[in-house]
Amino acid sequence: MDEQQQLEMIQAQQAAGGIGIVGGIIYLAVIGLMIAGLWKTFAKAGEPGWAAIVPIYNIIVMLKIVGRPMWWFVLLMIPCVNFIALIILGMDMAKSFGKSTGFGLGLGLLGFIFYPMLGFSDANYQGPSATA
Repeated sequence: MDEQQQLEMIQAQQAAGGIGIVGGIIYLAVIGLMIAGLWKTFAKAGEPGWAAIVPIYNIIVMLKIVGRPMWWFVLLMIPCVNFIALIILGMDMAKSFGKSTGFGLGLGLLGFIFYPMLGFSDANYQGPSATA
């Protein structure tokens, strides 16, 4: 391998490293925004904001906010079933804050976008919306 090829290989590796760093920064920003949105959403519902960062407990708090029974936690742990349960939970969360069904679908499918929108909006908690 000649000197030119080595230089090109080094430049390609540096570019790939730069892309990795930028991707990592974007990932951390999205995670931070999601945590902040959940924190604000929990606080609006009268629950402790720090619960948003505690695994498993944050799901229990969400179930409490929307008025679903605690056995729904089991549904959220079953593969494939959890997808449907998460969408229903998102729709219940949206109704609990006076938002539309479409917004609830957004919470269920694209929570990293819609939870910050809910947390930082002027929506007020109206109480648990689930009937079952």
